[in-house]
Amino acid sequence: MFKKGSKLYSILRGTCPKCHSESMYVNKNPYVLTEVLDMHERCSCCKTKYKIEPSFFYGAMYVSYAVGIAFAVAAFVISFLVFKASIHIVFASIVGTLVAFLPVILRLSRNIWINFFMHYDKSLARK
Repeated sequence: MFKKGSKLYSILRGTCPKCHSESMYVNKNPYVLTEVLDMHERCSCCKTKYKIEPSFFYGAMYVSYAVGIAFAVAAFVISFLVFKASIHIVFASIVGTLVAFLPVILRLSRNIWINFFMHYDKSLARK
């Protein structure tokens, strides 16, 4: 399920959607905030261009909304249903979760968006 060649592998690891051989991002660490969205122009292995057209990743904003909701629901479930926290603590945990995971949500949304349009090609993968 999370093996090389699956969409989830590329989405969760941030690798090239065509060959899964290298990271799409200049810095693999999403918490280097000055470089959180800095991407390579092309994959050095298969030469896939990541920005298909100008403003391609604007669509990732819609995906980030859904991903953010998923993180917020998880924070709610954990704080309210598991720990039985008050509504004020639940609200603070949701806000804290969204702030803490913002760089991850941004990258995850871009990874999901590009994987809608590009598919793994085994012939391009590094051995």
